[in-house]
Amino acid sequence: MSRVIHFEIHAGDPSRAIGFYSRLFGWTFEKFVGSAFDYWLINTGPGSQPGINGGLLRRMGSEPNPAEWTPVTGFVCTVDVADVDQTVAAAQSAGGSVAFAKMAIPGLAWLAYLKDTEGNVFGVFQADKNAK
Repeated sequence: MSRVIHFEIHAGDPSRAIGFYSRLFGWTFEKFVGSAFDYWLINTGPGSQPGINGGLLRRMGSEPNPAEWTPVTGFVCTVDVADVDQTVAAAQSAGGSVAFAKMAIPGLAWLAYLKDTEGNVFGVFQADKNAK
């Protein structure tokens, strides 16, 4: 079976995006040397915990941000968090916005979709068997 092993964040302003994700999730970024274009490796946590690492690069094309209200044309990555409400507030404080408000996945978790400073959509997931 094939599994997701890496993700990428495309950003109109890589420095702004790095600041957003560093502040929100504590992720660390390291410039990848030897690439033909600017690319940063993202470390999302210790190898002893479930999860994957990724990369960040400058968005290609003429527009720095994807058009509003267009369909998402890619995978939405979802991040495990301790508290969806606190994460939503922290994302907004860091310059992000809500794409889809918190909702219950009954008997499993709380889920919300957010937008980063670059207009990318991502999910935040708080496990809670009492969610309804």
